[in-house]
Amino acid sequence: MTTPQKSNPLHGITLEMIVTQLVEHFGWKKLGEKIPINCFIKDPSINSSLKLLRKTPWARKKVETLFIRSRFAINKKREG
Repeated sequence: MTTPQKSNPLHGITLEMIVTQLVEHFGWKKLGEKIPINCFIKDPSINSSLKLLRKTPWARKKVETLFIRSRFAINKKREG
């Protein structure tokens, strides 16, 4: 039996969902400014980003951290 991961804010969210939502929220240009990696700056696409992020733990961590912070800020704006 599996137990829910209440303390994991990324539980049930795929990397593709994270990248897609960040692109929708920030756009490729702003995302590339926030996290300066080539897959966001030079000919960006969801597929190229996923390929790099799956192989590069430090970049994935930065993306996940930005997603968590952005999601918190977006939810806070909606509540206020």
